[in-house]
Amino acid sequence: MMFFVGNQWKLITLIHCDETLLGLRQTPLFKMGSKVSREDFEWVYTDQPHGDRRKAMLKKYPQIKKLFTSDPHFPYIVLAMVATQIIACYFVKDMSWPWIILLAYVFGGTINHSLTLAIHDISHNTAYGYNHSKWNRYFGMLANLPLGVPMSISFKKYHVDHHRYLGGDKLDTDLPTKFEGMFFRNSFLKIIWLFLNPLFYVLRPLAVNPKPMTVLEFHNAIIQILFDGWIFYMWGPKPIVYLLAGTLLSLGLHPVSGHFISEHYMYTKGFETYSYYGILNLITFNVGYHVEHHDFPAIPSAKLPLMRKIAPDFYDDLPSYTSWCKVLWNFVFDPAIGPYARVRREINLNGVVKEHKEKDDGIKKTTQLTSGNGHVGNGHANGDVVGSQTQNYLSNGH
Repeated sequence: MMFFVGNQWKLITLIHCDETLLGLRQTPLFKMGSKVSREDFEWVYTDQPHGDRRKAMLKKYPQIKKLFTSDPHFPYIVLAMVATQIIACYFVKDMSWPWIILLAYVFGGTINHSLTLAIHDISHNTAYGYNHSKWNRYFGMLANLPLGVPMSISFKKYHVDHHRYLGGDKLDTDLPTKFEGMFFRNSFLKIIWLFLNPLFYVLRPLAVNPKPMTVLEFHNAIIQILFDGWIFYMWGPKPIVYLLAGTLLSLGLHPVSGHFISEHYMYTKGFETYSYYGILNLITFNVGYHVEHHDFPAIPSAKLPLMRKIAPDFYDDLPSYTSWCKVLWNFVFDPAIGPYARVRREINLNGVVKEHKEKDDGIKKTTQLTSGNGHVGNGHANGDVVGSQTQNYLSNGH
């Protein structure tokens, strides 16, 4: 049982034997209002680990290359989810507002969050393969429809940088800003930050690394507006609220959104990417297999568990999770964790870690990234990729 004692929650464990109470054990869980102890990000001056891991794994287990393919079942699963949400729009048109919000959080939001993860998969061209890039982009727009707001193409545009420049200052917009780290510094404010997470994911790229709008983003917006207009014309405003509320609530403080924290927030010093091996992978396109995904973004999510089985020695000793709810709980109440708990590095667009001065001795150092993680070597070169770079390009999923 849990009791509030002083300013702490205490876990009181009752120990029984033959129906006889033997004793009590108190375990402090957290201190209310505890402030985050970190004052800055975890700055490092080394390359991200996934490029070197990828090379080592392909050398030891070349059969992994057979998994660089598309998933033929994936498009049908996504279409079924989109159809389910359209059918739900019909049924919610006559519901009361409280039931609509509840259904949006529990049911529609779970589907919509899962669709954002389908869009994530599609951004790596795993729906129709690399030879049909445009098919993937427009299929992403279709998966986007129940979300209510256009995001598929914009996500792809910035997600490329997340893989190419993982933890890169002003390049990886998955990183919280300094303002977020400074302001959301206690348990209550961290809860607010989790609720506002969708807003930060929209505004952060515009503030940190703005990019011009593309033609495909314009297409994404037009298609989304036409779909929303059709839903409104057919069944009124309630289905629109149902879809939008599901998207916003599920991307905020929701059990499935635990993956936002578990993926890269530094719970164990020295590690910047983590995997989750719990049951919610079944409804989130295996996004929990996140170390595996960063090692080989080209492998469809459905095949990531198989890839892990091929190379268990590369994963068994890494820190991982089995509960996203526990991850969220620890994020809120552990003073060592907050928006600052991310590995950050300064990288220029040529894939070189910038010069820096050590705070303790003032010695200037320059670190050159390895070719496996550079601008071209990491599989994100513009234009055609030929020769020895081809395999690395495919393995990185872009």
